[in-house]
Amino acid sequence: MTTGYPTPPTTSAATDPVSAAAPQRRARFADPDWWRSAVVYQIYPRSFADANGDGTGDVRGMIDRLPYLAALGVDAVWVSPWYPSPLLDGGYDVADYRDISPDFGTLAEADEFVARAHELGLRVFIDLVPNHCSWEHPWFQAALAAEPGSPERDLFIFRDGQGPDGDEPPNNWPAMFGGDAWTRVTDADGTPGQWYLHLFDVSQPDWNWSNERVRAEFDAILRFWCDRGIDGFRVDVAIAMAKDMTLPDVRVDPKTGRGTLDPYPGSPAWDHADLPAIQRRWRAISDEYADTELGARVFVSEAYLDPLERLIKYVEPGRLHLTFNFDALLSGWSAASQREVIRRTIALHDAVGATPTWVLGNHDNVRVATRYGKPWTGLDYAGEVDGGDPADLSAQLLAMPTDAALGLRRARAAALLELALPGGAYVYQGEELGLDEVEDLPDDVLQDPSWERSGHTVRGRDGCRVPLPWSGDRPPFGFSGPSSAPDAPGDVPAGTWLPQPERWAGRTAADQEGDPASTLSLYRRALAERQANPALGAGALAWHPLDGGDVLAFTRGEHFCCVVNFSADGVRLPEGSEVLVCSDADAADGVLPGHAAAWLRI
Repeated sequence: MTTGYPTPPTTSAATDPVSAAAPQRRARFADPDWWRSAVVYQIYPRSFADANGDGTGDVRGMIDRLPYLAALGVDAVWVSPWYPSPLLDGGYDVADYRDISPDFGTLAEADEFVARAHELGLRVFIDLVPNHCSWEHPWFQAALAAEPGSPERDLFIFRDGQGPDGDEPPNNWPAMFGGDAWTRVTDADGTPGQWYLHLFDVSQPDWNWSNERVRAEFDAILRFWCDRGIDGFRVDVAIAMAKDMTLPDVRVDPKTGRGTLDPYPGSPAWDHADLPAIQRRWRAISDEYADTELGARVFVSEAYLDPLERLIKYVEPGRLHLTFNFDALLSGWSAASQREVIRRTIALHDAVGATPTWVLGNHDNVRVATRYGKPWTGLDYAGEVDGGDPADLSAQLLAMPTDAALGLRRARAAALLELALPGGAYVYQGEELGLDEVEDLPDDVLQDPSWERSGHTVRGRDGCRVPLPWSGDRPPFGFSGPSSAPDAPGDVPAGTWLPQPERWAGRTAADQEGDPASTLSLYRRALAERQANPALGAGALAWHPLDGGDVLAFTRGEHFCCVVNFSADGVRLPEGSEVLVCSDADAADGVLPGHAAAWLRI
């Protein structure tokens, strides 16, 4: 198959270092606690690699690029939704949970992807989207065609409206992407009917998790993918699903006079008391696979929840395995703030026998290299913290100017900090290339639902979802191969589904491949050291005497030390230490430059 970018040649294990290392990597599959230390790479399928030239990433492109991920040194990949979907919310509007979107490929190709990943020693996570589906899902279509009070409608959350004609929503709940969380349907005779709940986009009706048929359906979905070799699931919006089915109003935001999206304690919409039973039910399914070759399957929750003590309950014994640590992502570039996040995160996880999961970026947030180049870089966890809505925080950041060089320096240092901490870590595609947010996308290409739902006032998350640059000096930068469309002019690649910036020339994976000072080389060195050094991964942390002020320093084991300099001035490293990895190529004479990090042997 012609892909339009260099396909790794077929080689023997003796000549191919990736294949040669695969047996050692696969040997780690025997460790039932592999997930406690795993570094997981997030693939956003539409934007990772396009093999057929239609401008949209696909499973074949993912298969072709697996050797790149194995060479990077990660332990697993997480694939964002690859299901059939109208893509009104980037695939998180699922029309069929047991198939692959034809835009991305086939179920047979997905099986091939999982098998090839396992051959290379890589585990595979996929997204589980349990709070809502697409309005194209057959069950929701059946619900629309059914009568009020029918079993079909009880799979979702339909209610009569308020007011004399039922023309007011059932309660004051707002939607995450703007507007109300309720939409009224039209009955078969053309008259206005009931309302259905959608906490996100109008195209994403919420499931009714108090209905046993819904619970059993998701049991079957989990087993379907576990039986196909999937190693784990990232649970989308893990604070949702269970709700107070009396559907009382939420608190009113005094600033807006509208219902609040804040998941405050006791909210009827979020983090409900029935949630633990769902999580324990899934954990029991995971444990059914403990004696198989791949072992028990792993669940990691996506949950923005304050204070951290509430979130830690999700990883208590018998519930989920892991939960993303979004405090680290939301924290500003400050030693004091990051130190407090690290201290609290480790202490609270230790108290329940869990392990932290660190994350700097993902498909929902402004890219790290841009965020850290802003005048305001995030929340201060060492002072007063108002967590706020991540979407609002992203909108604030995008309105600020960016110092690109400073942002990249800090992002490189943050990567070493993340990968040195106890537990697991997640890398969003493109972070290993130091990619920045594309803040200047034309209005007419924006596809995030918040753009339309906000009346074109919130630009949304498209800027972090632009297709990756693999090679070449102009778009599509090796992302797309020659188009296979019948009317395509020869071997000219199609335009990418979101346009890539010309400024990415010189920053492709191919450009960075042979450059020892590149961000790609930095990630490879750090991940190789992490694999080889028994002090890293899960385990304990101790603060180093150098820690304090604008310097964050800690040890792992007897001889490993991580030092992060959050100031603009150089910091002298401990006497006699040996630099293993440094985020700044200019580090010399025992001095760590400003906004840099180093791993040391002490």
